[in-house]
Amino acid sequence: MSILVKPIITEKATSHSESFNRYAFVVDKNSNKIEIKNAVEQTYGVSVEKVRTMNYPMIRKAKHTKKGVVEGKIGAYKKAIVELAEGQNIDFYSNI
Repeated sequence: MSILVKPIITEKATSHSESFNRYAFVVDKNSNKIEIKNAVEQTYGVSVEKVRTMNYPMIRKAKHTKKGVVEGKIGAYKKAIVELAEGQNIDFYSNI
């Protein structure tokens, strides 16, 4: 199983990558900071200084409609913010 699931490319994540040299990824829930650091360094060929992780729980939602109660859920995931060394960057659009 791959540790890096996908990069997060939102307006806030893009502004952080330009200003603070930080990049966001959705990662495997069972991975730790050392595994995430090694995976980013091997995949993108950069030097990682700091890794921050956040666990998001599963969210259950229900709404009442004419046909009854409709239930749904958003799955749990883990997010990692990776700070790179000065002068290095990751180009997500180079493979397009």
